[in-house]
Amino acid sequence: MRVGRVDDADAGNEVVGGGLIGPVATGTGMGNWNMRVKILQGDITTRSVDAIVNAANSTLLGGGGVDGAIHRAAGPRLLAACQELRATDLPYGLAPGAAVSTPGFDLAARWIIHTVGPNHHAGQTNKALLVSCFSESLRIADSLGAASVAFPAIGGGVYGWTGHQVAEAARTALDGFMASHPGTSVELVEFVLFHPELEADFNASLEELR
Repeated sequence: MRVGRVDDADAGNEVVGGGLIGPVATGTGMGNWNMRVKILQGDITTRSVDAIVNAANSTLLGGGGVDGAIHRAAGPRLLAACQELRATDLPYGLAPGAAVSTPGFDLAARWIIHTVGPNHHAGQTNKALLVSCFSESLRIADSLGAASVAFPAIGGGVYGWTGHQVAEAARTALDGFMASHPGTSVELVEFVLFHPELEADFNASLEELR
């Protein structure tokens, strides 16, 4: 199990359509490397990718929305693995912007990467933490050797970030990850979204990558 955290210093800085965007062209200084990005509506628990990302809460013990759906689909061994994490590496829970991986258990995906979005409604309005959710998840996916990873709209919904804000954070994280990991194992990034409005937000934010 691998844990990624955002440093305190960093925290202070600022299937309808099934669209395929890519490969992502790297810019100056990013190295000679391409990544495919796919935006679609669907159920993330059914994606046949190497890793899916869970929009978890800090307890890691399951909840509503995507988190609850992933726990149900992965089966009871996921809860046991998360309880073990809480008893060992993460006694105080997982901090916003951090990420940790577990096996996928009963899912098609080999791994689940859990990350905690900042709760905008609770005053956690630092966008750097939202960007870190995507960045740390990508970093862990790379460290696992994953070639494909699927994300939900981390921080959206009950945590209060708009679809546009989430999509922009994802784009910022992709740009930074490409620049810092030119030899990554990650070849495909999917954004698996529940609503057409979210799909439109992600398409708009990633349009220039077409």
